[in-house]
Amino acid sequence: MRGERVPAILLGGGAALLLSLLWMPALLPVASRLLLLPRALLSMASGNPPSQPSPAPSSGYVPGSVSAAFVTCPNEKVAKEIARAVVEKRLAACVNLIPQITSIYEWKGKIEEDSEVLMMIKTRSSMVPALTDFVRSVHPYEVAEVIALPVEQGNAPYLHWVHQVTESVSDSSTVLP
Repeated sequence: MRGERVPAILLGGGAALLLSLLWMPALLPVASRLLLLPRALLSMASGNPPSQPSPAPSSGYVPGSVSAAFVTCPNEKVAKEIARAVVEKRLAACVNLIPQITSIYEWKGKIEEDSEVLMMIKTRSSMVPALTDFVRSVHPYEVAEVIALPVEQGNAPYLHWVHQVTESVSDSSTVLP
């Protein structure tokens, strides 16, 4: 049996209990999400939207209030121009450019493969529609990729900074070209 795992049932009652207690911390995040599931299902069934998440007690950050948006560009020149513009217009606090990605996709019935630059844009979630409109207005692609994912947690000072930098945009009509 050297090097093989011994089933907990063969270890005896005390060892099995010890193993189950050791696994409990790993299962807590899953269990806590499962406990929230009935509430979410009930709100969906009733037609009422789920309640907004409340701020994390220690950070004051409201989960999902910041988003990371992703945009692909044909080259670094285009990506830098768009990145600089969205930061100058305060549609984003920060843009990271990730060069030399390979995209494989279907376009007009053909499988295509292109080298692109990926932009990772950090902004307030409420700014994503204005960000999307702006990117679409200046992007060279017929259909620009703009997708955004909410940030559930992270470094609280950074997330607050994203809010501060993008706060001064009060009206999306003032940020479009």
